[in-house]
Amino acid sequence: MGILDFLPAVMRRAEPAKVQRSEPVMARVPFQGMPMRQNQRAYSGAMFDRLTADWVAGSTSQDSETYSSLRQLRNRARQLVRDNDYAKNAKRSVQNNVVGTGMKLQPKIKLQRGGGLNKVANQAICDAWADWCVADSCDVAGKLSFSDIERMAIGGTAESGEIFVRIVRQKFGDSRIPFALEVIEADQCIDTKNGSTAGGGLIRMGVEMNQWKRPTGYWFWPNHPGDYNFAQNNTQRELFASAADVVHLYVSDRPGQTRGISWFHTAVKRLHHMEGYEEAEVIAQRANSSVMGFVTSAETGDVPDDTVVDGTAVDELEPGQIKHLNPGEDFKGFTPPRNAVGMDPFMRQMLRGVAAGIGASYETISKDYSQSNYSSSRLALLDDRDTWRVIQRWMIGQFHRKIFAEWLLMAVLAGEVVLPGYETNPKQYLRQIHWQARGWGFVDPEKEVNAYKAAVRAGINTLEEVIEQGAGGGHVDYDEKMDRIEAERKDWKDRKIVLDVDPSQVDDKGASQKAFSTDAGQPALAAPAAAAAPDTTTKPVQIDPAASGDAPGNAPKGTAPQQEQKT
Repeated sequence: MGILDFLPAVMRRAEPAKVQRSEPVMARVPFQGMPMRQNQRAYSGAMFDRLTADWVAGSTSQDSETYSSLRQLRNRARQLVRDNDYAKNAKRSVQNNVVGTGMKLQPKIKLQRGGGLNKVANQAICDAWADWCVADSCDVAGKLSFSDIERMAIGGTAESGEIFVRIVRQKFGDSRIPFALEVIEADQCIDTKNGSTAGGGLIRMGVEMNQWKRPTGYWFWPNHPGDYNFAQNNTQRELFASAADVVHLYVSDRPGQTRGISWFHTAVKRLHHMEGYEEAEVIAQRANSSVMGFVTSAETGDVPDDTVVDGTAVDELEPGQIKHLNPGEDFKGFTPPRNAVGMDPFMRQMLRGVAAGIGASYETISKDYSQSNYSSSRLALLDDRDTWRVIQRWMIGQFHRKIFAEWLLMAVLAGEVVLPGYETNPKQYLRQIHWQARGWGFVDPEKEVNAYKAAVRAGINTLEEVIEQGAGGGHVDYDEKMDRIEAERKDWKDRKIVLDVDPSQVDDKGASQKAFSTDAGQPALAAPAAAAAPDTTTKPVQIDPAASGDAPGNAPKGTAPQQEQKT
């Protein structure tokens, strides 16, 4: 606060009156971007010059881009998977590596007292789940087992960008649990249905949402809109399904995305060009493998009837054939040009781009290992596995946990599974449910097993972590693995068999270990007889206290008995 603030108002100089100035009113013009001066700093990727004049990029939302491209991308991706070898293999690779033979349910419900596993409850859940997973019970059509549904779900998501699985709460087949699944292709969700709802929500491409864009329902056609050849198809009637009964499986690339885009969207154009180039080369090769030419004649006249098909002159040629020309006719050979020398490197380069777009390695998509050595192939394989693990975790969270939570509720209500307190607090059980995804075999078994063993001994990893990583291609968890090992060791003991794979009896060099004692205090198994060896006795090493500097009567630290050999 200044000193003038303390002076009386009369002593202050009168301030000049403010003059009101009228400013011209300017109309709002949409922002079109500022012209860049030559010396103005900017990102080079945003510069407009003669090299980027054809680079058109809009600031549209993900839904706007999806709406105009959804059907065409989906249809083209499906056509490629039907007709293109590489696209077909890409989809199959996703299914095999993400799902394989199916995700394995592993409940780990613990006892309320003691903290141990409730094996009775866990086994009851596993048995009821296994009975339900057959095709007759889990699929409304009775055609797909649950593992088949898993493969179809991830395959349809990769190919079409999304897939819908509807929950139907009624019994099918021999199932005693009123619960089944219906797999619905993305075409049946009405992508042209848009608008707003009475409660302030909106509908985008067949998905009804509230004001927070949380899905509340889906609008479907009763049948596939592409069933043109069947009279019972009726696409005029719309069906509404609550979001609680539908699992919409797709990957969101941007915030606010409503529908899924095919995982092939960056590769479809490249695959189409490859298909056309390969077809042209094949035709050129076929043409060069045949005798082709033109027959010219000095005389004019009609072509004989036996060489005319649909008004076109036709003559058949066969390899090694000798033909006689009519008088006045002359043959001029025609050899179409060909340049197939660069086809192999061109196709490899194109496939590398396809593989990068899909998210797999070149070797996985092409099945070509001629251009890689062991180290590069191993790096590509390990990178692929990291990608598959990410998709596995995503699928478990988006699909398996949702399906299982609804199934377990119906199983408890039907009395097939008894879980005390589930009705009041189901989360206490659901958080103890685990899913074991498929693992992969060792690339170099000897080195990788030794590395895992060293990591466990050093405390870097636990044995449970190694097992649940799927090391060695296993599909079991730690508790199941330990139960199997325990049963196996007990069986060997009952049969009085000692194998060199039992670390409690034999070390990794084949030498006998100190056997564990039984309840009776006797060794569990007698050590195998050792081969004849020179007689040895153990004698302590005599140390001169004066020379060692240690006090009399105390052996120096770190000394060990030595063995003296007798002849």
